Amino acid sequence: MLIGIGYGNYIDSEKIAAVVGADSAPVKRMLKHAKASGSLIDATAGRKTRSVIVLANNQIVASSNLSDTIAEKTNKLIESVLETQE
Repeated sequence: MLIGIGYGNYIDSEKIAAVVGADSAPVKRMLKHAKASGSLIDATAGRKTRSVIVLANNQIVASSNLSDTIAEKTNKLIESVLETQE
């Protein structure tokens, strides 16, 4: 299932390995390395990167949404899927 990560961008929720804030030095280094290696997907629409989504295939997605917002959307999606399965 797709979840919105801001500005008309969506990712497959089943491929998310982690959602982290973008403020720490290790995450900034990870972004720099991903950009250099070509594995960065920039979904910020030119705005400040507020969260980083690590996908199961080791691609990195930069988003301008807060990590809490993305986590909320993912949790709501999981809850709705579980409700429909009951």
